[in-house]
Amino acid sequence: MRGSILPVTLILMLASSCGKLTTEHTSVVGTGPDELLKLRAGPGLGYRVTLGLPEGTVLNRLDCVTEIGWCRVSLEAAPQITGFVSADYLSAH
Repeated sequence: MRGSILPVTLILMLASSCGKLTTEHTSVVGTGPDELLKLRAGPGLGYRVTLGLPEGTVLNRLDCVTEIGWCRVSLEAAPQITGFVSADYLSAH
């Protein structure tokens, strides 16, 4: 029973943040020249990596869950590609 509380809490937090319909341009910062920011299938390290994003990649920030430090984004160049990244690596564009 205790293990099921975290997923339910995350779902509720994400649902409450989905009311925001605006997107904001942002870019990947702080990864360094030889590293990639991991675009994940969900908001956390336990989700599979779907894509690696180099420094400077321009994204559309769809919404963020600041309590857990993850943002749902899409690629500006390919908006159909969406996922979650750590908010620590995003900057206003």
